[in-house]
Amino acid sequence: MIEISVSGLKKSFEIGNNILDGVTFQVETGERVGLLGRNGAGKSTLFRILTGELEPDEGEVVLSRGSRVGLISQIPVYPAGYTVDDVLHTAFARHQKLAQEMEKLAGDMAAGDNTEATLRRYGELAAKFEGIGGYDMDTAVGKVANGLSIPPDMRSQLFDSLSGGEKTRVNLGRLILEDTDILLLDEPTNHLDLHAVEWLEDYVRRFRGTVVAISHDRYFLDRTISRVVEICDGKAEFYSGNYTFYAIEKERRYQEKLKQYEKEQAKIKQLQTAADQLHLWAFMGNDKLHKRAFSMERRIERIRQTEKPTRARALTNRFGEKEFVGDEVLHIKDVEKSFGDRQLFGGLDLRVEGGERIALIGDNGTGKSTLLKILMGEEAPDGGRVKYGPTVRVAYLPQIIRFENPQRTLVDTMLYAKRGITTQTARDRLAAFNFRGEDVFKSVSVLSGGEQSRLRLCMLMDEEINLLVLDEPTNHLDIASREWIEEAVEAYEGALLFVSHDRYFINRFATRIWELEGGVITDYPVPFARYREIKERDKVLAQSQSRPDRSKPKPAPKGGRAQQNARKQLTICERDMEKLEAEIKALEADMEASACDYEKYSALYARKEELDQQLMELMERWEALAEAAEG
Repeated sequence: MIEISVSGLKKSFEIGNNILDGVTFQVETGERVGLLGRNGAGKSTLFRILTGELEPDEGEVVLSRGSRVGLISQIPVYPAGYTVDDVLHTAFARHQKLAQEMEKLAGDMAAGDNTEATLRRYGELAAKFEGIGGYDMDTAVGKVANGLSIPPDMRSQLFDSLSGGEKTRVNLGRLILEDTDILLLDEPTNHLDLHAVEWLEDYVRRFRGTVVAISHDRYFLDRTISRVVEICDGKAEFYSGNYTFYAIEKERRYQEKLKQYEKEQAKIKQLQTAADQLHLWAFMGNDKLHKRAFSMERRIERIRQTEKPTRARALTNRFGEKEFVGDEVLHIKDVEKSFGDRQLFGGLDLRVEGGERIALIGDNGTGKSTLLKILMGEEAPDGGRVKYGPTVRVAYLPQIIRFENPQRTLVDTMLYAKRGITTQTARDRLAAFNFRGEDVFKSVSVLSGGEQSRLRLCMLMDEEINLLVLDEPTNHLDIASREWIEEAVEAYEGALLFVSHDRYFINRFATRIWELEGGVITDYPVPFARYREIKERDKVLAQSQSRPDRSKPKPAPKGGRAQQNARKQLTICERDMEKLEAEIKALEADMEASACDYEKYSALYARKEELDQQLMELMERWEALAEAAEG
């Protein structure tokens, strides 16, 4: 069944410039679709049209009758005084309406109204209320809040007092709690920590409805979608697979189109050379050759079909590097920081040596960005000190980019920041970061968050450094821009310290992990994939230690022959499930380690999908056997 039908959609915000120019596609019920494209391609505009917030200039959008759509990109305005818990409970508007009517009927019955109509209506409402999970509302809210790292103290806070990222997280929780048929996710992972992103991935995989997601998180896309719709030059292109398949197939299509273009150009050149020669001979006395030459030129016109394929320019600039002399880049000695009665961290004692690449990870609100600000001198520690090596030169890309004078143009911003360079040099450097033509005369204040990150990165590239500090460098960037930063970091050979929730970025660059949890940093001198293995092993060990002691003899199970047989089969089923779970964990570790090898990752992902399906079937069998074993 077709859940979403988009036909000939056109939308423009400037005359003669259609951001959507005839987009047509369909989404079947239960499909998981990734909507990709560079920043500004029109993805969010398309979402706003799907929800009815915007009207298209041409074309139509048809949703299946009765479908309820939930969109995470917009944060609704709630009444003054609403707490986070109030916002989460707005997802149960239908439940609350039923509860109010039931409460009124209960009051009438207590007052003596015991008519058959009242009793029957109350019974119908009670059955319906139970059927839609009315008695489990608080349990559902608790599960979602825990999964998205919304702690109990935040649930009692006023919604208006939260940061933008926290509001996004709460609104995502509200959307998940709603009974929607179509889930539209617009960059849902931007403000989520690793724990919350993995929880959301699991939720999306289990969601029974239709999902359309805009995301630049390559791991998230690989694990949640099975089809890609790419918005490119106002049109839609289609790929039947996850992100890894899309990346491989897009390159294959580019190479195929390039070969076709080059073949046509070679043929055109051959025919044009022959036609020119015939015209020359015709002028030398053989007029009949003009006719053959004109025939060749008409043939050339018929050949002109394939446009030359283009791709985003690769980043050619790299960080200027200053030679590091010494043993120690950075020493954090007994550093502590508190805000009011809440201590973020204390007693930190860490060292960084030349060439190390360290990822600082942890849940939102644990103090990662605050620690980076202390290292950069933007915040003062409550105790302890930070000491740099004598030859260390630092460059810092903060999470929130600020410019001294945002009203200046991009060119002027470069000229003021880099004294002594010419206007042409500034424009050349901006062009290397995809700021070309009239774009360089835009005011910095009108740039998007991703464009501001690119501009700041462009300014950092000229500095001679040996310690690079990055705070969420890939947030709000499209995949092409993320790849630019990754190429620059790949070529950089100095020390690197970064905060990120982008698992692809962490896995590619981190050789050491600092995990900030409970006010303490645990140092793991291993890459990210190995760190995940250690955490998973510790989790399994903790679970096994918390289980009751099974060494004591158990009384013989009672029941008939069928029950005893079910118990035997249940034991075998549990053993098979444990084997599958162990194999899946090993595959996930291999996938983390092979994230940069698309072909290997794709094969591993396909195998994991098979095992997940087998595990699901075993779980269903386990439930049936458990019931039979209990009689």
